[in-house]
Amino acid sequence: QIQLVESGGGLAQSGEDLRLSCVVSGFLFSDLEMNWYRQAPGKGREWVAGMPSESNTMYAQSVKGRFTISRHNAQSTLYLQMNNLKPEDTGVYYCNTRYRGTDYWGRGTLVIVSS
Repeated sequence: QIQLVESGGGLAQSGEDLRLSCVVSGFLFSDLEMNWYRQAPGKGREWVAGMPSESNTMYAQSVKGRFTISRHNAQSTLYLQMNNLKPEDTGVYYCNTRYRGTDYWGRGTLVIVSS
């Protein structure tokens, strides 16, 4: 059973930085395509960034140039470095992977950005 546990959320002011982590267990992490999603209050979940392999990264237009996704395969950990945060980045951030057609999610970590 794949398990994902996020951490690193918190309260930040506009312009500050945060780094999120997601520790994965139950499967060989290096084989997994990983993503970050977020859900703002009262809105649906949206894709933020993806890392299908160690050398390939993708970003939503809203975070491109500010967020960086990375992974440490030996530590089975996915990261999301969030720089120059904006109030519209507020939400619960989720780590995600899809394996054999099944989506796996962590419980999320809350990020609140005040103006």
